[in-house]
Amino acid sequence: MKRHTKAIVALVAASAFWAGNYVFGKVAVEDMSPFSIVLLRWAIALVPLAIIAQTVEHPDWLAVMRHWRFLLMQSLLGLFAYNFLLYEALRGSTAFGASLINAANPALIALAALFVLHEGIGWRGGAGIALALVGVLIVLTHGDFTTLTTIFDPSSILMLAAIGVWTAHTIAARKGPRLPPVTAVTIQVAFIVVGLGVAAPFVGVTLPSTGSALGSLLFIAIFPSCLSYVLWNTALTVISSGKAGVFLNLITVFTALWALATGEAIGASQIVGGVTIIVGVLLTSWSSQGASGSPIHGRDRD
Repeated sequence: MKRHTKAIVALVAASAFWAGNYVFGKVAVEDMSPFSIVLLRWAIALVPLAIIAQTVEHPDWLAVMRHWRFLLMQSLLGLFAYNFLLYEALRGSTAFGASLINAANPALIALAALFVLHEGIGWRGGAGIALALVGVLIVLTHGDFTTLTTIFDPSSILMLAAIGVWTAHTIAARKGPRLPPVTAVTIQVAFIVVGLGVAAPFVGVTLPSTGSALGSLLFIAIFPSCLSYVLWNTALTVISSGKAGVFLNLITVFTALWALATGEAIGASQIVGGVTIIVGVLLTSWSSQGASGSPIHGRDRD
């Protein structure tokens, strides 16, 4: 198999694993608190990530740690707050519904980059952001815009807050230092594990009490938390980040497939809204790549 083909397979696999975070996260929150899932997920993932970072990147750990303030901020935003809000949202939302709102995140990042970083988006970018917003509204209203004033149930608000947090995380990453990606994530995970570990006696930790919850937690800790990062960063040595970013749109597609496989119902408004969001994100992505040669989204999430 050629290197380019292997890279494409790696990008597809990484997106599929990240999609699994929604489906298996939905299973996990039925038995465990979001705080517990975040803590246990990263605690399990920490050692494998450290081994992978050392093996693949051979980092100067002390040099990377000099940026501890930046890494701590990013860990609080991207590893704790985003995932905590996501799991809270999954308590009252379907996996596919949450992934559809999340699919608009790249367009939101492009909009934030326009105002904060003064990155041009062009007419395609503007049209893409507007289209993605329409798609989100279709999903939230189930295709009935007359219900617009009543759509913001707690799960929707939490999911919108999650993509807002991830937008802040991504914009900060663009302005931050260039660090080995897996190494940086490993240090961020260590911060979260230590911090949440200290808080655990006061907050309380619920351990998985069923086989399905335990299996879901292990899946989340191994596949989205570890393997996706390795596959993604390996592929980026062959394929440009701008082209690779388009593959992130497969997360919603794979979430739909995961959801259907587990018996979750998908409505017509979700399909229409999802397609609208993806088309809007693709327009925004192509505009961003054409303007600056760089992708609109970073990734060390989920």
